[in-house]
Amino acid sequence: MQYRTLGRTGIKVSPYALGAMMFGAGGNPDHDDSVRIIHKALDAGINFVDTADRYSQGESEEIVGKALKGRRDDIVLATKVHGPMGDDPNQQGNSRRWIVTEVEHSLRRLQTDYIDLYQIHRPDPDTDIEETLSALTDLVRSGKVRTIGSSTMPASDIVEAQWVADRRGLERFRTEQPPYSILNRGIEAEVLPVAQRYGMGTLVWSPLAKGMLTGRLRKDQQTDLRRATIFTNFRDELRLDAVEKIIPLAAEAGLPMTHLAMAFAIAHPGVTSAIIGPRTMEQLDDLLAGVDVSLNDEILDRIDEIVPPGTDVGAPDQSAYLPPALKRPDLRRRPGRERAAA
Repeated sequence: MQYRTLGRTGIKVSPYALGAMMFGAGGNPDHDDSVRIIHKALDAGINFVDTADRYSQGESEEIVGKALKGRRDDIVLATKVHGPMGDDPNQQGNSRRWIVTEVEHSLRRLQTDYIDLYQIHRPDPDTDIEETLSALTDLVRSGKVRTIGSSTMPASDIVEAQWVADRRGLERFRTEQPPYSILNRGIEAEVLPVAQRYGMGTLVWSPLAKGMLTGRLRKDQQTDLRRATIFTNFRDELRLDAVEKIIPLAAEAGLPMTHLAMAFAIAHPGVTSAIIGPRTMEQLDDLLAGVDVSLNDEILDRIDEIVPPGTDVGAPDQSAYLPPALKRPDLRRRPGRERAAA
């Protein structure tokens, strides 16, 4: 395993990070099996584990905590805060009130007294970024958190957060966690260059494009995976068309689709680690078998022809962040008297 430095933190991490989203009721509900999967990943050399309070409403963190007993100091442990954790409207978001409360819950579930990387899971337009960074700074200075990061932030928000931290003497985001795959290359345009400019490490999620780059989902074929997708039919067709072009490319290279997809994700110089999210041991074994695969320029050039650099195939991922200006029609329309269509 060739370890990489996480931005300018000095922390060495594996190019694959083990994502724990599928451990718990939302994926694999068998705690013992999930612990075995985590242990096998660690034994293979993965030293970077990423979870979130929101995953299975804390159950994922609990499973990770069980798995890391006796091995905690050898692992770079990351978790996140932001998503709703109850019916109370204040049990979510990026406010100081919620962050300083929820970090204690995460520490308890993870059975640890410190978190290596504490990330803001999504932006929160209702909370001043200075408020968020101030709370995170206090956690770093208290020793409960080693370093902080963001997730799925637009490039402009990343820049603003860096400026605020610099001007207010606060801890700054040292990492960013955006979506990235052969089918979702939009971050190459601004997010990755901005992260590189500020010396941020980048751990990307969904490098298999939610299963579409496994090769199991094919055009004009009905599968369980297709029925499970949340994509619209229009978006499905665009993505499936691209997949149909990628499958023969992987075959010519003598690679399984999963290995091609993962090797692509970690080939970009702005990417530190790519998050794998196995639900079963078989899925983990397949991914681990490709950890040393690298792609030559010819293959990367042909991928560029299928999906041009800096572009996403289809509409934005529904689990990614959309700023209010895109989600709320009232922010795109001037108030005034209604006019009949001409």
